[in-house]
Amino acid sequence: MESTVTTEPSNTSPASSRPGYGQLLRTRGAWTFLLPGFAARQPFAMLTLSIVLLVQHTTGSYGAAGAAAAATGVSMALFAPYSGRLADRYGQRAVLVPGVLVHALSALALTSLALTHAPLWALFAAAVPTGASVPQIGPMVRARWGVKLQDSPLMSTAAAFESVTDELTFVVGPLLATALCTTVTPAAGLVTEAGLTLVGGLLFAASKSTQPAVGADAGHARVQHVSALRVPGVRVLVVTFLGIGTVFGGMQVGLAAFTESIGEPGLNGVLYGTFAAGNMLSGLVCGAIAWKTAPQHRLVVGYAALALTASALWTAHSVLLLAGLGLLVGMCIAPALITGYTLVESLVPAAARTEAFTWLTGAVALGQAAAVTAAGQLEDRLWHGAGFLVPAAGTLLALATLVALRSLLAARPVNRTVARGVGHRAAVTVD
Repeated sequence: MESTVTTEPSNTSPASSRPGYGQLLRTRGAWTFLLPGFAARQPFAMLTLSIVLLVQHTTGSYGAAGAAAAATGVSMALFAPYSGRLADRYGQRAVLVPGVLVHALSALALTSLALTHAPLWALFAAAVPTGASVPQIGPMVRARWGVKLQDSPLMSTAAAFESVTDELTFVVGPLLATALCTTVTPAAGLVTEAGLTLVGGLLFAASKSTQPAVGADAGHARVQHVSALRVPGVRVLVVTFLGIGTVFGGMQVGLAAFTESIGEPGLNGVLYGTFAAGNMLSGLVCGAIAWKTAPQHRLVVGYAALALTASALWTAHSVLLLAGLGLLVGMCIAPALITGYTLVESLVPAAARTEAFTWLTGAVALGQAAAVTAAGQLEDRLWHGAGFLVPAAGTLLALATLVALRSLLAARPVNRTVARGVGHRAAVTVD
């Protein structure tokens, strides 16, 4: 039996066929969630490094520091989809307010335990809720863009804008954490992370006008809440994003091992910055293009380029060559991320999109955690640079899955229709 859900028409004029960042940022109400959203997700890039620097200082062990940080990362990846599902069902504000309070208290508890030289199991006990309660601001912002833009051609631009914002976060966050932990006190990074999460999260939650509708409020119709993971295309995207996570994790370990092997550990930040710069640059360009090719086709082509460049990393034996390859790898990541997030808009009903976005961000985090572990073992047991084999294997396996199951990324009807705009418009089928 078909159910009809009425959605509001797009805010974008049909005459504006070419997307642009200026047009995107002029979307009414966008700044009410963009600014607090940026502040609230800035700590996401500070958390792991802040834990490593604090625990290493108090225990003298990088092993203990890495284990505590890994516990946080894995718990975040596992719990993120459930946070997204709750946000879809009960509203973002209902999840954010208690979530940021739990996160801030857990992070402060972890800080106190580390400073009092508590045993490792106690650090784990605090690290798990700290990671599990990380607010999923990025997916929530993307869901709000979906409400504001709906079927507008600006959706691809919004996805690109969010990818660039994420990359900027991962450039600023580690620098801020390092500066605080090394110049103020080793606990300053994690305390600041908790404070920014609390203040930014509450300000973001206070912007209720742009929050996606939930339950019967979504178009005055009752929509059954189902898991986004039941959509076959989302499962394909999860595997795809796991591969992207292996690139981030493998690059972190591989670059650190390479620069240490040549006696220039200070170059690690420069090389990783080049990688991040390529990601940001391609994200900006990708969002400014009015694409005519179907997104699932763009994803296959872009991911093939990512797998090809990532597979060449382990062959680099000079700083310049590694910098060039890192730049190319970074330039291939942003289009894949942007296209994957864009596909969610056509594959997943609005009532489950926040959860879908969190599955993808969680997949990146899980892939990164696995890659850091595997790459570290390869670096210890084989040769310097062996860690780069992890992103090569991860992207090639994900590419094989993507190519084999690419047909699942095409939007298909699932026995329900959504009427676009007001009643006189034709109904269209969506996932």
